[in-house]
Amino acid sequence: MDDAVPPLMASPGFLPAGTLLESLILVSDEVASVEKTPFLQRKNISTMIRRIRLLSSLFEEIQEQVEKPLPPSSMLCLTELYSVIRRVKILIESSTEGSLLWSLMQTENVSNQFYTLVKEMARALDILPLSLLNLTADTKEQVELLHKQARRAQLYVDHMEAQTRDEIIRATVINNEKNRKNKGFVDLVRVRDILSTIGLSSSTELQEEISKLEVEAQKQAGTGGLVVVSNINSLITLISISKPAIFSAEENMTTHEDLKKRKVPTNNRQDHSFSSSVVVSIPDEFRCPISLDLMNDPVIVASGHTYDRNSIAQWINSGHYTCPKSGQRLIHMALIPNYALRSLIQQWCQENMITTMESTSSSELERTSSKRRSCETAVDHISVTKAAVDAVKMTAEFLVGKLATGSRDIQRQAAYELRLLAKTGMDNRRIIAEAGAIPFLVTLLGSPDSRIQENAVTALLNLSIHENNKMLIMAAGAIDSIVDVLQAGKTMEAKENAAATIFSLSIIGEHKAIIGAHPRAIPALVRLMGEGTTAGKRDAATALFNLALFNVNRAKVILAGAVPLLIDLLTDDKAGITDDALAVLALLLGCAEGLEEIRRSRDLVPLLIDLLRFGSSKGKENAITLLLGLCKDGGEEVARRLLMNPFSIPSLQRLTADGSLKARRKADALLRILNRCCSQIPIPVE
Repeated sequence: MDDAVPPLMASPGFLPAGTLLESLILVSDEVASVEKTPFLQRKNISTMIRRIRLLSSLFEEIQEQVEKPLPPSSMLCLTELYSVIRRVKILIESSTEGSLLWSLMQTENVSNQFYTLVKEMARALDILPLSLLNLTADTKEQVELLHKQARRAQLYVDHMEAQTRDEIIRATVINNEKNRKNKGFVDLVRVRDILSTIGLSSSTELQEEISKLEVEAQKQAGTGGLVVVSNINSLITLISISKPAIFSAEENMTTHEDLKKRKVPTNNRQDHSFSSSVVVSIPDEFRCPISLDLMNDPVIVASGHTYDRNSIAQWINSGHYTCPKSGQRLIHMALIPNYALRSLIQQWCQENMITTMESTSSSELERTSSKRRSCETAVDHISVTKAAVDAVKMTAEFLVGKLATGSRDIQRQAAYELRLLAKTGMDNRRIIAEAGAIPFLVTLLGSPDSRIQENAVTALLNLSIHENNKMLIMAAGAIDSIVDVLQAGKTMEAKENAAATIFSLSIIGEHKAIIGAHPRAIPALVRLMGEGTTAGKRDAATALFNLALFNVNRAKVILAGAVPLLIDLLTDDKAGITDDALAVLALLLGCAEGLEEIRRSRDLVPLLIDLLRFGSSKGKENAITLLLGLCKDGGEEVARRLLMNPFSIPSLQRLTADGSLKARRKADALLRILNRCCSQIPIPVE
């Protein structure tokens, strides 16, 4: 543990420690109480549950002394641990509630997520000052042991799961070959045994698995590339073909009847938790302003208002970029979890014997005023007060002082705490900038210490979400240093966060020209788009898209070699940025150099036709934009290839009927062009 590093402050004063600890204990108990052992990732899940159970005793002991001020490092550690444990809960739920076959296909990826969370747990415990906390010897020993184990933890991939995954893949390949060429056969007995080992042992379970795979295919359409969607469809085909042969008609009929008996209409469901003589009111503070239902996953948008995640996500995805309640334009689309309010809602549900927040709606609860006053008091308790703002200001000034004069260890810790403090809250970002943090963070971008550099660039990324801070960061001459990190950062995370910072800064129109004029910025983004992780590729692509909105930058993006790479990314299932790559290509088509470069690709037209068939709604729009642009002004060769492809005309006709307004208009225009070309372009007979 870093006991040798002194705490930066004796008392933070700006975080609701009691609410945070209650939330920590609640989410830890939820994870620790998992009873149904999943069929997949058993070792990773059981090991993680054991670690979180050990942490529970730490949280409970700290809660007993919560009236005493806690060091800032303790609060930061607890905040990070809450984020880690909540993501563990989500990961375990997805392993048990989502598609089992898709989880099996992603076994290395899921294992790596568990490994990443363990390492984040270790980093959080790095800043926990055990010597400053009044803990029992046993608890200290347990936490220290857990910390050492987490730091030494290695990536674990179950070789049996990997072997099972490979067998399923072989079965789908044989099945596809059988459909096309009548070669090979599927060993149905082996398929049945494999499916049984992962928890799919009845016709009903297989039918439910097909439904889950179909949902996953829709989810992956815009991000996973054509290969991912094709692989999921192959799994669906394998189950659909194998199910009737594995299970007899009698069993299929029996399970179907059982399923019908188990399905009870929601509006007729009787919940033992409700008494017919008692009605409960949803406090207004707990209702989503959009749906007016009890919030299940409250999140804060850039305007500071809170909504239920599903409702606000649907609002944003439908093309709205303003806050529904205030009408204020949202300067970013991040949805920040409102953990404190969620904890209060969960507590209210328990007090009123409402077992699940998801099942509660306005139609089930009628208004009364018996609980409202107490809930209003609780909400007031967690609202931002002047005292809290003053405490943030005091802390920010203290941390900035440590950036300026502290040792390397102190600078590393101060940069990390500023990074976390800037994570949420527009007021926090404004206060940190007013405390003078930006010039010091820019200087630290050149630090030889990888952790200092990573914390500094991430802190600047978080600060840049505030509109005024974008200008302050540019005024501090940060671009040259940010590009240095992007090009040769000491860690991949530092490089990717530098790309995300460039994206954030380039939202302002005049910054697009300044950043694009930097000789190394665009080439470095193109390089990261080829070498980064999925998140890094997406950050680089979105930054390039923003910069290419400024016409002068488009030729620079093309000269940097982006076009061939973007075309390759359309089918890269590991990259997962199909829609982002398409959007950049569609934008580059608007200049002569881009049109010429894109036309050189012989592989692009078949890919675009496949995207018209299988892509997301946004992907189809960009695919039709590219095809239409390629066929205009001397695009006879592209038109020829479209007319020779048997899927192009049917796909375009479908889009004119059921595509988005933009897609329908462009599909209709392209069909008119192809119709004119039919009589002018001789189509060779093969």
